[in-house]
Amino acid sequence: MSDRDAAFEAYFAARSDAMRGTAYLLCGDWHRAEDLVQQTFTKLYLAWRRIQRHEAMDNYTRQTLIRTFLSERRRGWFRHESVESQATDRAAPSADRADERLMLLEALVKVPPRQRAVLVLRYWEDQSVEQTAALLDCSTGNVKSQAARGLATLRGLLEEEKVR
Repeated sequence: MSDRDAAFEAYFAARSDAMRGTAYLLCGDWHRAEDLVQQTFTKLYLAWRRIQRHEAMDNYTRQTLIRTFLSERRRGWFRHESVESQATDRAAPSADRADERLMLLEALVKVPPRQRAVLVLRYWEDQSVEQTAALLDCSTGNVKSQAARGLATLRGLLEEEKVR
């Protein structure tokens, strides 16, 4: 095994689970999240030799994941299905907050993709406004407005769920 392959294998082993969690929050489906992570790491492997700053690898990988997700949404090659009908795709929540967690995950899937990407990066990945803007290749103002709209959409969806 070459040094390149060994370094990539070590990085994949260390970061693939975290990226899978992020991908799940983006798409709401564990199988699709696995596909997104696989596509992301395939792209990363192909670029591995050209990447100079391996210390910034997490941001590069996260950016590739987000862009892959958004690109698929734009192309519309997949058929969107409700998470509610896919009981096996749900995360295993803690016993005391299971209903709230499931309600949040189901609502998050209904948030428009760009807003969802901002919410996941800002509040799950704990990225700053500037880091999120760099990852999404947009302005900080765009990140702030997308976050505000995304939170408003999420709140509205959660209120609808509470009424049901």
